[in-house]
Amino acid sequence: MKALRFHAAKDLRVENIERPAMRPPAGQVLIRNRFVGICGTDLHEYAHGPIFIPKEPHPFTGAHGPQILGHEFGGVVEAVGEGVSGLSVGDRISVQPLIMPRSGDYFADRGLFHLSTDLALAGLSWPWGGMAEYAMLNAYNVQRIPDEMSDEEAALVEPAAVAVYACDRGGVRAGASVLVTGAGPIGVLALLAARGAGAAQLFVSDINDARLEFARSLLPDVITINPLHDPVGDLVRARSEGRVGCDVAIECVGNEHALKACLDAVRKQGVVVQTGLHPHENPIDWFQVTFKDIDIRGSWAYPTHYWPRVIRLIASGLLPARRVVTKRIALDEAVSAGFDALLDPSGQQLKILIDLTE
Repeated sequence: MKALRFHAAKDLRVENIERPAMRPPAGQVLIRNRFVGICGTDLHEYAHGPIFIPKEPHPFTGAHGPQILGHEFGGVVEAVGEGVSGLSVGDRISVQPLIMPRSGDYFADRGLFHLSTDLALAGLSWPWGGMAEYAMLNAYNVQRIPDEMSDEEAALVEPAAVAVYACDRGGVRAGASVLVTGAGPIGVLALLAARGAGAAQLFVSDINDARLEFARSLLPDVITINPLHDPVGDLVRARSEGRVGCDVAIECVGNEHALKACLDAVRKQGVVVQTGLHPHENPIDWFQVTFKDIDIRGSWAYPTHYWPRVIRLIASGLLPARRVVTKRIALDEAVSAGFDALLDPSGQQLKILIDLTE
């Protein structure tokens, strides 16, 4: 089968490799992949990796490079292993890519699977991933989708789950005012998730005017800010009730300046949610954290039980995730038309899906 595999930084190859066995092991499911998204994590691996891709065999899964990429994907069930229930051949599914011990782990025993110290991910530290024709997964990684949900949307559940969890961590509720720093795919999905949760006032900041324009095309009432031209905190305060700042600020960049903007813009006793992954330590003004009496909360991935809820949000139209997709490409052109296009600072793409049905 064809697969896009990571060998080293700037070394991705579309290769013909052996496909998974047609008869899955007990507890596993064979998937014929349909659509897969290119995530910011994939881009970081391509540009600077290996980062999450293990250099030595992963302690739980044994996976190591070369690695099939892709953890935002869905497809169709081709075969089920012994002991699998609730899934049948022909089911259309979305993949929840987190893989970890199911018991005997402090966090797993408490249902906090995403916090497991032995956590692995399909497409990063598991033998199979979404950027291939087929994948073998544990049954707990596979969730059926309803008829009203498209194959493309199945590949968007994963990034949408990141956004929904960030909003949950921030306590976004009906009538809230929310700032999102970063108008990339996760940032725009966070805006859509916040609106779906009832947020009445939305702000988004980014230094890319094309991305700000795209955000306005999805949410015409969103207040857009380019921090190269306007101080984020000043503009948020000027437009917020009582000129005090926003209730929740969600950082979706992994950038020191974006985090500082959140701290500046949030009101007293507000909440800052750190969703973007910072590549190194970044200083913030801890006097302001104390003086403003705020909470700063991390938001790592998502609880695995979010999948049915996020699927309902997308299928119902409350979270129109499909609108973030700006391009669809074939696997053979994934590097030049996908990875390189998304890494271009002047590029116009937001979310690119690889169509594996071609």
